[in-house]
Parts: sequence; structure tokens; C-alpha cells
Amino acid sequence: MKEVINVSIGSQPFALDVDAYRTLSDYLAEVRSRLAENSDEVMADIESRFAEIFREGLSSSRMVVSIAMVEAAISRMGAPEDFGPKRTSATADGANTYSRRDVNRIRRSRTNRSIAGVCGGLAEFFHIDATLLRLVTLLLILFGGMSLWIYIILWIIIPEE
Repeated sequence: MKEVINVSIGSQPFALDVDAYRTLSDYLAEVRSRLAENSDEVMADIESRFAEIFREGLSSSRMVVSIAMVEAAISRMGAPEDFGPKRTSATADGANTYSRRDVNRIRRSRTNRSIAGVCGGLAEFFHIDATLLRLVTLLLILFGGMSLWIYIILWIIIPEE
């Protein structure tokens, strides 16, 4: 017996077993790391193609996509290396050069949010636990160390990811 995860691939619902989900997620993350920034449209096209391949292999919408189906689809799509070299910020001589897009920016989180994503975004930026930051923020607001206005101002000025 295997756990099944329901996901949307190319705006179509699919049920994937856990191994298939992990393999497909890893593949898509690797492909995304090799595409130019702001390549959301290309990634949407790749996901749509995966959806087409999975629909070809499923005889019913109630069937589960297996690891074998994902591996077959990946072999049809090609290796991540086929999408280009991995984006890095290191030069050939080993020195790091940073462009504006390589800099980690503060963004309000869309996935790790309780109210507006401010604490989730700050936690991602500072690489700390979001729950801990939410607790500290709540304590500071309740006990006068920080005004609620500061949170609201951050909500307004920090862009959403």
C-alpha cells in the first residue's frame, strides 16, 4: 500500500504515488534551475506536456501515476541538462560575482503565511524558523516592544513573491 498525493499538473488534476511525486518534483526543480529567470511560461508548458503524457498513459481519471510512468515521461522530455547549464553566480576563476537578480531579496511569502506573509518572508530571508519569528513578533506587539503599525507598514512595503 502506497500513499497517494493529489496534485495539479498543467492545470489538470492527477493522483501520484509518493515516489512519483518526489521524482517529478526533483526533475522540475532541476529544470527550473537551468532556465532563465522569469521562465514561468516555459515551466507551465513543460507541466502541460507532462499532463498530456500522463493522460495518454492513464485509462481512467481515477488511476494513479506511478514512478514508472514518471520515469518514462522524463525520458521522453529529456534530461535536465538538455535545458541548458545550471545557473550559478560563480565565475570561471572561482570568484563570486553577483548581479542584482542573484541577491536574496525580502519578499512576503505566498506559501508560508498566517496573515500577510511578512513573518514567513522575513524568516526565509534570514534562514530562521517562521513559527519562532511569529512568536517573537507577537510577544513584541503584545508587550510594547513593537507597534502593530510596523507590521502593517512592512505588509505594505514588502512585495509579495
